[in-house]
Amino acid sequence: MKQKDSFREILSPYLLKWKFILICLIGFMALVFLYLRYTDYLYQASATIKLKDDKSNSKLPELNTLQNYGLFKTNNTNVLDEIEVIKSRTIITEAIKDLKFNIQYFVEGRINDHETYSNPPISINFSEPDSLIYKVDTTLTIKINSGTQFLLKGADFSKLKTKKEKDLDDEGTIHNFGEPVTTSFGDITITPRIGEYAAKIGSRITVKISPIEKVASDYKGKLILENKETSNVIKLSIKDHVKEKASLFLDKLIEKYNEDIVKDKELVVQATSDFINSRLEIVSEELGEVDLTAESLQKENKLTDLQTQSSLFLQNEKENESQIIQTANQIQLIDYMSDHLSEKGQANDLLPANIGISDNSVALITKKHNELVLERNRLLKNSSDKNPTVVNLTNQIDQLKANLQESLSSIKSTNQITYNNLVNENQRINSQIYSAPKKQRQFRDIKRQQDIKEALYLYLLEKREEAAITHGVSSPNAKIVDKAYVSNQPVSPKVPLILLAGLILGLAVPVGFVYLIDLLDDKVHNISDIKKALSVPFIGDIPRSNKKQHLISKVDYSPKAEAFRMVRTNIDFMLQNISDRAKIIFVTSTTSKEGKSHSSINLALSLAYSDKKVLLIETDIRVPRATNYLDVENKTGVTNFIGNHHLDIHEVISKYPGSEYLDIIPSGTIPPNPAELLMSHRVKDMFDSVKNSYDYIIVDTAAVGLVTDTLLISKFADLFIYVVRANYLRKDQLEIAQRMYDEKRLPNMAILLNGVDHKRGYGYGYGYGKMPSKKKAWWKFK
Repeated sequence: MKQKDSFREILSPYLLKWKFILICLIGFMALVFLYLRYTDYLYQASATIKLKDDKSNSKLPELNTLQNYGLFKTNNTNVLDEIEVIKSRTIITEAIKDLKFNIQYFVEGRINDHETYSNPPISINFSEPDSLIYKVDTTLTIKINSGTQFLLKGADFSKLKTKKEKDLDDEGTIHNFGEPVTTSFGDITITPRIGEYAAKIGSRITVKISPIEKVASDYKGKLILENKETSNVIKLSIKDHVKEKASLFLDKLIEKYNEDIVKDKELVVQATSDFINSRLEIVSEELGEVDLTAESLQKENKLTDLQTQSSLFLQNEKENESQIIQTANQIQLIDYMSDHLSEKGQANDLLPANIGISDNSVALITKKHNELVLERNRLLKNSSDKNPTVVNLTNQIDQLKANLQESLSSIKSTNQITYNNLVNENQRINSQIYSAPKKQRQFRDIKRQQDIKEALYLYLLEKREEAAITHGVSSPNAKIVDKAYVSNQPVSPKVPLILLAGLILGLAVPVGFVYLIDLLDDKVHNISDIKKALSVPFIGDIPRSNKKQHLISKVDYSPKAEAFRMVRTNIDFMLQNISDRAKIIFVTSTTSKEGKSHSSINLALSLAYSDKKVLLIETDIRVPRATNYLDVENKTGVTNFIGNHHLDIHEVISKYPGSEYLDIIPSGTIPPNPAELLMSHRVKDMFDSVKNSYDYIIVDTAAVGLVTDTLLISKFADLFIYVVRANYLRKDQLEIAQRMYDEKRLPNMAILLNGVDHKRGYGYGYGYGKMPSKKKAWWKFK
């Protein structure tokens, strides 16, 4: 429930401003639709080509590897280089010349002029050569007067879109279709198109003629070529406001590139063929010399297969080293056993068994020895070493030790001889291994030269055949994988993205504005703000009401009346232990204009309407307001009673004409020394005089954040209602209320939140039932 209330509190500022947010959203979406309606859309065309890879047909992969590392320079296609060729200004210019992109036709629209390419409403023919027309930079405006005449005007293109039609009527010259028109760049002939694409009478057409170099630079900047690493596939793409121009340009560009490559190949073929033939003669002689050198080396060193021989030597060395290690281990174990026999010479000492000596006789002797020792030790437990059986066992043990020592010496001698033989064999094998690399290096050098010359010779023969075939047929370098294609959906502006952006901005701007206002707002608004800042008990909240209706009535179903009834109930609960006298309730606030007088009066009225005798005392003697609300004369009151010791309390009590249960003691004459006046003992006399005559005494006091008057008389209160005005008091000012509560300067203190705006979702909300006398509006259903 707390999470739900917290979420509702977060959303409440935005829900309150929903109309403002909706208006902003509608405004932004309207701007988006206007932008999408009249903006120039940009379309993207794309095509895919694959460059031929001559390396894929090569029979010399080793040579290709070296070529990839730059050791040899070849004529194979380099994808990155070809990309630069395709983007070259020369090829782009040739494509634009063929497509006549330097001449653009713009047809008048309601807001903007739009370009048309494939079916312009008019056609222009030039008398001058193309080389001159390619340098012209001008704009012509043509207005169709009739089926045979037109108005021609030359003007700056940037001003055409805002030029009024009446301005065009005052300038220009009238001509007939089909007749030559003299211009600064030669004669031109303008003819109209007939049929479906004919120009309408009165329409205006703009013809823009641009220098070919400028147009080429523009398309070069827009052209994008993409290639993945290790791939020969290139993707071409370009964006243009006219879909047909984008696709036609890419197709024409690929065509011009292939034409350029074919021309280059035809020029290179002959030179390549001559070069290969000359190199073949040289390489053939070098290959023969290398073959003779290799033959001589094999004969001199008696070489067959060095790699196999080296492998056998290495294997023998590994096996021999394993035997050496094993024999050395046996010798070491025998020495360990001999040392143990010398150190452990007593008859009752056991020998280690199965220590790894390979001779079986040692294991048998050791086992027999240990059995006799164990038997002797068992007998000694019940007899002495003089026992004949013990003496006999001792002699047998000594004899076994002697036999074991002789066996160990014999085994060690045998293993030592084996070890020496293995070491000599290892030296012989190593000498063979060490001599092999030198021979292998010599043969490898010759073999490498032989392989290089042979590969180069075969490569040149292959290239000679390829050159002969290429000389007859020169194929294009680029294979078209996908022809140019243009999607019907524009790439700019992206309609879904623009709509989404408009929606987001339409929500973000007003929401951000509301959030900023809420962030900078430091006022107390609701119960949550009170509870976050204060630990003081909360007695209720009073909703904001019509300014004309200050006081509640007896028969009142308004939210304000219900709120005061709720406060009345809470007061009875908090003061239920007081029954023998009046319950004295002080009402104060932090500063002025928080509604403490308003709250005091309405609380007194609510109690009086429940047939309880109520006395309202106005102790805010500096700025009294309660009597103004109740229309009670303020001639004599609290200050008069305190200042005049002869004045009886009943002389300052006034009857409220609206209720027989409510009496009032006004503030009286405003004194020059209010604080000192409230320190008089007459204040105590005043409360003592009336507390047994009423059920409730409501005391309207001064603001504790401004003066000390209330603190001087706080000891007479049973309950302090601390009024906080919503949307008025700053949150940092609540510190005064918390300090008063912590220091117990205001006894039995409780917070009353006044002026809560329930339409904003603050407070609890009140109101149940209908006003009996209230009439329903005419426009509402009965």
